[in-house]
Amino acid sequence: MNDIIYGKNAVTEALIAGDREINKILISKNIHSDSKINKIKELARENGIVFQFVAKEKFLPYAEFNHQGIIAQISPIKYKDLDDFLEEKHENASVVILDGVEDSHNLGAIIRTCVCAGVSGIIIPSRRNVQVNATVEKTSAGAINHIPIIKVNSLVNAVQKLKNSDWWVVAADASAKDNYYDVNYKDMNFALIMGAEHAGVSKSLLKASDFIVKIPMLKEFNSLNVSNALSAIIFETVRQKLKN
Repeated sequence: MNDIIYGKNAVTEALIAGDREINKILISKNIHSDSKINKIKELARENGIVFQFVAKEKFLPYAEFNHQGIIAQISPIKYKDLDDFLEEKHENASVVILDGVEDSHNLGAIIRTCVCAGVSGIIIPSRRNVQVNATVEKTSAGAINHIPIIKVNSLVNAVQKLKNSDWWVVAADASAKDNYYDVNYKDMNFALIMGAEHAGVSKSLLKASDFIVKIPMLKEFNSLNVSNALSAIIFETVRQKLKN
């Protein structure tokens, strides 16, 4: 299992070295805090890395390892900085923002779709969203290596930075009045926000959006899987860009 670092000393050294992308640190509720645990928490805070105290059952998949009640989940890729991304030249470009997508297979499928559609980057939050892991990498069928994944602490702040850089923001919401194909995506840089099936896009992000769109349904049923919904919208933008 090459997507984790386990044990107090190993996790501490990884945090100090800073040469591995750590998605999250899991700390068992059953272990007592000591100087090493406190040091790990301090380093995690300094580096903006999420750590959680979890039940011992979370460690059952790692029973073969001498994990000492602490595991760091490692990303197989290096995340890109949003400011660095915005400094690059973008023309008629698109990015996808994911708000609360929790399933690794969905994220892998989304990455694959975005690469096929020529999306310039994918923005994910550091909390309450699945991070890039081995399952995501495998599900993307290698597409993960062909698109920047941008991790941010605040999606609201990220949206504001995009807008300040003359990007337009489009959010998908089932209760929207406008259909996704009513927006003219040509000749502009735009960000498309997709939310999770159970919660949708947060109110703060909807408020910050320039356009709110829906996918019309012929039957009343649960909303589309987020990766399927993204495909419908993002390839409409491709169709418009390719249309003379």
